[in-house]
Parts: sequence; structure tokens; C-alpha cells
Amino acid sequence: MQEKQTLAKLRQEIDTVDDRILDLLNRRATLVMQVGALKSRSQSDFHVPSREREIYERLTAANPGPFPADAVRGVFREIISASLALESPMKVAFLGPKATFSHLATMQQFGLSAELSPERSIPAVFEAVEKGEAYYGLVPVENSTEGMISHTLDMFMESELKINAEVLLEVSHFLLSRTGRFEDVKKVYSHPQPLAQCRKWLAENLPNVPLVDVASTTLAAQIVGEDYTAAAIASEYAASIYNLKVVKARIEDQVNNFTRFLVIGRKLADRCGDDKTSLMFAVRDEPGILHRMLEPFAKRGINLSKIESRPMKKKAWEYIFYLDLTGHITDPEVAKAVQELSLCCQFVKVLGSYPRARS
Repeated sequence: MQEKQTLAKLRQEIDTVDDRILDLLNRRATLVMQVGALKSRSQSDFHVPSREREIYERLTAANPGPFPADAVRGVFREIISASLALESPMKVAFLGPKATFSHLATMQQFGLSAELSPERSIPAVFEAVEKGEAYYGLVPVENSTEGMISHTLDMFMESELKINAEVLLEVSHFLLSRTGRFEDVKKVYSHPQPLAQCRKWLAENLPNVPLVDVASTTLAAQIVGEDYTAAAIASEYAASIYNLKVVKARIEDQVNNFTRFLVIGRKLADRCGDDKTSLMFAVRDEPGILHRMLEPFAKRGINLSKIESRPMKKKAWEYIFYLDLTGHITDPEVAKAVQELSLCCQFVKVLGSYPRARS
């Protein structure tokens, strides 16, 4: 009897706390609407990624526990997402369809209150943002095991959009089927990249089962939803949407399998103090040019986190370089290094400066 009374009292206290949280959420929403009205009158951007990053970091650092630190960001991501929806509906285009890893990354970055619009291709995502049909776009750019996604890099040659943020998503592949039974799997459907990332596991566990390439992991899940003899490699989220069961979880060959996504918008993001800048440039074919290309950054102690080359489509045996560096383009030393780099280049294009993602 005493335990029941204690339990009832604790639940009553939880209800009281929940009521206070709800009251504070509505007070916060009222303040957000006032901010939105001020921004509207001054024609300011209603979404500022650096401010969002500042909120997450301040609250995570201030959290004394026992509420998990990792959960703080998730809770406030949804609060901020809902708050932004009060200021102005925010449409975000992503490489569809739904239930793909691009969809998961978009939800991770923008929350569930944003209007998420699946697009048929990477160029279509760029086009939606360029035409103002979406405020932001999200596209994949790199996988930690399979490397760079060249189609995304090539799009920056043609587009004036800027990178506003990056998203790191841990990619876990699940073998899904209608029955959930291993012995029922007679063929496996998936996108070529997940099939490549699970190559070793498939060879060891399903050596004689045909592997079928399809356009997306979502399409694989849809096909398997109608075929009791097949399995799909897709996300766990796809299982919940398409009423599939997990045959085997986490079948990727490499642990710490991450995909990096870029958020693209029409304006350069403000400095947040923990930034990354991405450049695209073409150098002249001269002796010692690679040394001269890197020297402006080396002598200023600027860290280069990535450099990637791509062939020019209009000229054989000439290359465009993509470079990521630590810092914001408005930082004096970064600006000087980029200016010096331009002296030995045919062109230099700043793709964006944006908050550095943390895995």
C-alpha cells in the first residue's frame, strides 16, 4: 500500500513538472513569434544556423544530468523546429524518396516540424533551392567507406548556392523482409552503395543469393513489401514505414560508417567560431604548382581537412580541386590564404563557410 502511495505521489510530481514544461514551451513560443515579427519588419533571415548551434552547445554544456547530454540536442532540435514553423514555414528539399538515409539526415538536422520535400535527383534539390521553392536543400557528399559523391561536387560548378551546414549521419544497414526469417531470403534488393558497404557480410552469409540493384533503399523496401522471398538492405526506419521485419541488424562491413551531407542555401552562413570553409578551384599547369597551392595555408597554420580532385568536363587532363579547411572565410588569415591561392589559379570559388559538424 505504501509503495502504491509513493508511486502515485511521484507520478503526481511528474505531472506537475510536465505542466510547467508545457507552460514554458508556450512562453518560449510567444517570444519566438515576437522575434519573427521583428525579423519580418527588418527583412532579416528567420533561420540563423549559427544561433541554432549556439543554443545546442550552451544547453549541452549547462546540463548537470541525469538527463542524457545526447538527448538534450534531440529535444531542443524539435523545440526549435516547431518554433521556426511558427515564424515561417520552412521547406527543405532532399534527395528522396522518403525513408532513405538522406531523409533521416534531413530530419536529424531540421526536426519533424519542417516541411520536408523529397526530390528525384541531386540536381533537382539544387534547382528547388535556386528557384525559391525550398529554403534549404540537403544532399549527400561523402561516405566514410565509399568516398566522395562526385555528382554533388559537380553541381557546385554550375550553381551559386552556398553550403550552410554539414550533417554527419551514422549509417547502419538492416536486412529486412516480410517474414523476418533468414531461410526465406532468396534474393536481396538495395541501392548499389549499401550493397557495396555490406559486400563482405553478404558473401559470408548469403553467398548464393542474387543481389539486385535498385534506385534507392526505399524502393528496395517497397519491392520486398510485396515479395515474401526477398529481402531489402535499408534503414531501420524503412522497416517501420513499410511493415517489414528485421532479419539481421547492422550488417555493414565497417563500423563507424558515416555519410556526410551538405545543407545548401542562397546565402553565406554567419561565423559561429567553430567553422569549416569549402573551396573549389582550378590551378594552372606549372612546375611546383601543387606546392604553391598548399603553401598559403601551411605557412598560416590553417588545417586542411580534405582535398579532392575532379577532372574538368570541358578539358581533358585538367582538374578542379575541392578543399575543406578549418575556419570561416571572414577570418583574416583564411581570407589572406584564399587571396594568395587565387594568384596561382585559373579561378577560386568559395562554396561556403558553415558550422563544423561533430560526430
